[in-house]
Amino acid sequence: MAFTFASSRAIRWAVPVGAIVVVGAAAGAGPVIAAAQGKPSLPPKTAAQLLAAAQDAHRTGKVEPLSGTVVENASLGLPALPSTGSSTSPMSLLSGSNTARIWYGDEQHVRLALLGTGSETDVIRNGQDTWEWDSDKNTATYRRITEKAGKAQRPESAPSRTPLTPQQAADQALAAVGKTTEVRVDPTGRVAGRDAYELVLTPKDGRSLIGRVRLALDGKTYVPLRVQVFARGSNSPAVQIGFTSVTFSKPAAANFSFTPPAGAKVVRKDTATPTPDAKTREKKAQAGRQAADTSTIGSGWTAVKRLTLPQNAQKNAQKNAQKNAQKNAQKNDQSGMLSALQKAATPVSGSWGSGRLLRTKLVSALITDDGRVYVGAVTPDVLEQAAAHK
Repeated sequence: MAFTFASSRAIRWAVPVGAIVVVGAAAGAGPVIAAAQGKPSLPPKTAAQLLAAAQDAHRTGKVEPLSGTVVENASLGLPALPSTGSSTSPMSLLSGSNTARIWYGDEQHVRLALLGTGSETDVIRNGQDTWEWDSDKNTATYRRITEKAGKAQRPESAPSRTPLTPQQAADQALAAVGKTTEVRVDPTGRVAGRDAYELVLTPKDGRSLIGRVRLALDGKTYVPLRVQVFARGSNSPAVQIGFTSVTFSKPAAANFSFTPPAGAKVVRKDTATPTPDAKTREKKAQAGRQAADTSTIGSGWTAVKRLTLPQNAQKNAQKNAQKNAQKNAQKNDQSGMLSALQKAATPVSGSWGSGRLLRTKLVSALITDDGRVYVGAVTPDVLEQAAAHK
């Protein structure tokens, strides 16, 4: 299921603090059968059949009209992070429970609403009209998608790092099929009032902090209804995102209509921007690489995300680590968060240099003194090996 603005994927799942759900699944996963035990009663399916059905829906991008409520829960064991003052900010998704409402009619009629305590953040597309509403800032941003503007355009502030659907979580697993995972099928169950198959993916590599991932697939559409990520040795999910209610029917047109509230600030932006020349594109690309050079080291369960921080961000983080992180975070969310993590981390050193190491039950992070950050759902030695290969 790909919720889109125009033909691009406007909103993708990214589990907080990096690649937590980077999984591989054995495509030829034995003769394990999803037996129709008790209620509900679904046709028996092998793990390979269920994986194929889910992957086929992912590859084709075919989305059935639906509406529903999604709840995300995260308990990663992170230290207390600086508040951004908003319960609908990406920072708020690192812990606790968060709720989103979803309406999908077709590619040109989509609404996503992240609900906070007394606040709401919406991204809406209604034909050529798109709105972004931030109740905390009392600001509505309008863009009109023109044919010339390119169907790959998307709202700049769309919450691309916000976990909004179980499909976006499951995509991480479905895109990394390999031989590093044991797959089994548990007895069928019910999720959000729907009969569902339960796939369980377990890593073979003991260096992964992930114990298993459970995917609940709708018994009729094979749409992921819930994704749960368990830390190794834990019986409670560290991350869970799933529908609490869902209806597979076309939402009413009124759900995609938006009028800014009285007194709200309205910002209008033109999507039909001129196409930059090659020299301008290269300058922007170079600036982007300098601002945040990211890459992935390894694959499957032991994949590590590498980020090179801009020099100013690293200096700010080191400075903030010696000051009041809560106060500074209000001025600079990135350096404020980084300084809070640095304060909670342990000093380490090796052939790769020196820095600070933070380990939670599901995530490890290595922040080096020269501005490199390595994050993964792996044991610390995997991060240090990645750091040694600059």
